[in-house]
Amino acid sequence: MIASIPPGLIMIVGAVLVPFLPSRVRGAYMLALPLIGIWQLFSLDPGSYGQMSLFGFDLVHVRIDKLSIVFGVIFYIAAILGIIYALHNDDRTEQTASLAYMGAAIGATFAGDLITLFVYWEMTAVTSVFIVWAGKTERSYQAGMRYLIIQVLSGVLLAAGAVVLARETGSFAFDFIGIESLGGWLILAAFGIKCAFPLLHNWLQDSYPEASPTGTVFLSAFTTKLAVYALARGYPGTEMLIWIGIFMSAWPIFFAIIENDLRRVLAYSLNNQLGFMVAGVGIGTELAINGAAGHAFAHILYKALLLMSMGAVLHRTGTAKGSELGGLYRTMPWTTGFCVVGAAAASAFPLFSGFVTKTMILTAAAAEGHLVPYLVLLFSSAAVFYHSGIKIPYFAFFAHDSGKRPGEAPPNMLVAMGIAAALCVGIGVYPDPLYAMLPFPVTYVPYTTDHVVSDLQLLMFSALAFAVLQRTGLYPKELRSTVLDFDWVYRRLGRDWTVFLAERTSNALKTIYADFGGMLNRVIDAVFHYHGPKGLLARTQEIGQATLVITVVLAIFLTAFYL
Repeated sequence: MIASIPPGLIMIVGAVLVPFLPSRVRGAYMLALPLIGIWQLFSLDPGSYGQMSLFGFDLVHVRIDKLSIVFGVIFYIAAILGIIYALHNDDRTEQTASLAYMGAAIGATFAGDLITLFVYWEMTAVTSVFIVWAGKTERSYQAGMRYLIIQVLSGVLLAAGAVVLARETGSFAFDFIGIESLGGWLILAAFGIKCAFPLLHNWLQDSYPEASPTGTVFLSAFTTKLAVYALARGYPGTEMLIWIGIFMSAWPIFFAIIENDLRRVLAYSLNNQLGFMVAGVGIGTELAINGAAGHAFAHILYKALLLMSMGAVLHRTGTAKGSELGGLYRTMPWTTGFCVVGAAAASAFPLFSGFVTKTMILTAAAAEGHLVPYLVLLFSSAAVFYHSGIKIPYFAFFAHDSGKRPGEAPPNMLVAMGIAAALCVGIGVYPDPLYAMLPFPVTYVPYTTDHVVSDLQLLMFSALAFAVLQRTGLYPKELRSTVLDFDWVYRRLGRDWTVFLAERTSNALKTIYADFGGMLNRVIDAVFHYHGPKGLLARTQEIGQATLVITVVLAIFLTAFYL
């Protein structure tokens, strides 16, 4: 019975009830769904489930193997942490969308064919845009429209590539794809967009920081790491990915250093860390693939921890800009401590999670004789210490005294940050349980004298360089500014076109909202009799928005499932 339910589907279907539950039970209900899901995952044996035939092609709805398990486990953990962190948030739209989004990402992780993957792939796009819009600002609306167009484009390329590949090979199987065919190139482009490849990456920095403090945490864990999983499944050993990966690891560093918005700094840092994973997939050896999967696992935790700490700062102070912060350690000591743990893990300090995973990729690059990639990755690893290890905690909690004296983060935020911090330390101190989950047997030993000493030397020299630059005034100051990289091209050439499509998409969504959301709102009003016109309007808007999410999600899923 349990094997017949695809992983992630419990959360997708469970999202249907969220808008109707009272606040006092909604949080516990949402938390129960990923807990049931992870129990279900560990109840399934490796193998394929849900086989069916469509137009003469064999489809596999669920495939359980070691590569999918390691991503599935961390996705469920991220869902649990994100829900705990967001327990104080009563935004039904964000709650409904986040549950369906996380469930879709988990479902895609276990897809055994490209058609099933496409269904979940598009579902993550449609649901996650509502998380961006939950920021409830004009900037979040504009960023969300751009995000939706780009993510849907990724799905279109995936569908086109799957059809072309099926014509060439006679199969929709989601295994090694490669770039020997047109279909392979189209699918690689689809994965590259979602993974924020160079020159295709600015949707990430544009949208993630515009979501709410809780929404950004959800977004950071799933979309791009799903793309890393897809690359590891379909393109291991594709040498081109090595060069794409090292460019990804180095390019965002310069912008992260000069960026003022600390959540946007972390978005650039996220892009930088994806480069390590992509390079690992490109190297393609067992050690490199283990490193890519393991680093994705560790990265989800410490990036979520850093974004949680900045989200707590934003929640309490109303800003995440380095020029407006500083001195917060006085009244937010727990948040400060958790942020420092996340920064240490991101910087790959020994005894923290980043050290036991990132060094696997570096070692794999050196072992295969990739000298230039190794040196670029080494440089990028040192630079992470600047923008994540030092800049984030220093300018938020120390540096100059901003005069702000906010209260400590809400208890649920502290619990989520505490669990994430404990996992960052636990994996760093004892990595064997993580290593046991990785796709291939692990013989790698992270704590050798050579690894520890060389890493500490790199970090200490980075710290010294930061101190010198800071004392001499050469380090870029935190100033009010707008930082543009390749996004300049979009703003100059693509914005009018994007706005045109956005307006058309917006009109279509409003029509759907009016048809489905309005009808359900009237029914709910008649049954439950909410008091007062203002309260009724607010409640119907929330439920109507959530209804739109549910309608789109179920339409996509049921169409695919019952074809």
